[in-house]
Formats: sequence, C-alpha cells, structure tokens
Amino acid sequence: MEPEELNSRAWRLAEKPSRTKAEDQEMLNAANAVTSHWEKEGDELERARAAILLGQVHALLGDGKRASQYAREAFAYVTEHEDDLPAWQIAFAHAVMANAAAVNGEGSLHKTHYQRAKTLGSALTDDDERALFEATFRTVPVPA
Repeated sequence: MEPEELNSRAWRLAEKPSRTKAEDQEMLNAANAVTSHWEKEGDELERARAAILLGQVHALLGDGKRASQYAREAFAYVTEHEDDLPAWQIAFAHAVMANAAAVNGEGSLHKTHYQRAKTLGSALTDDDERALFEATFRTVPVPA
C-alpha cells in the first residue's frame, strides 16, 4: 500500500466503535508503516501528523505510555506552529491528547483537552474536515 492508503486505513480502523484483535493489529501495523515512511521521506508536519495517528492508535489500544508520548510530541509541534496550521489539525491534536490522558487516568488533562477539542471541532466550517474530526472525537471518552 502507498503511504496515503496506509494512513487512511489506520484512521478508518481507529474511527470504528469496536474492532477485532486482527483489526487492532492491522491498525497498529498501518500506523507504524506510514510513520516509518514519513520519518524517512516526510517533513516536520507529516511527522507530527504521524505522531497524532500513533497517539490515537496507542490510546485506543490502551497503551497509555506510548499514547502520551506520541500525543505530547504532536501537541508540541502544533503548539509551536499553531498560527500556520489548519484548525482541524489543532482540534485533532487536542482530541488525541484528551484520549491519551483518559487512558492514563489524568482526569484534569483529559477534561482540559477534551473541552478544547470540542470547542475547536464545533467551530470547523468545512463539512469534510468536521466529519473527519467528529469520527475521531467520538472515540474519546467524555470526562467524568
């Protein structure tokens, strides 16, 4: 598969409300493969997007340590380049930070990023971008 296909496949699997163990493995393999490609061939933005994907995948798999590592890496890039990035990417970074925090039991961090992701996501004006964001945001647990 081409990198774009791997990326799309990983995100489609990540958006599913439930997955089989085989789908979990396929999701992780696709995310790792596209990340490997972007580390060699991509720019800083593509590597940040790969970190967002890996953060989400590891959060969904319950691996809080790795989810947090990748989510924080992506969030650092987004924070540093916020003025140059599309709103959907910032919303995604907050959503993945919220998901990683939820898996790690970091209630305050989870709530902060969840609310920010929700606010940013609801402000997205492009229907396709909003639909993609919402498909991912639905997988993030609502804070207690």
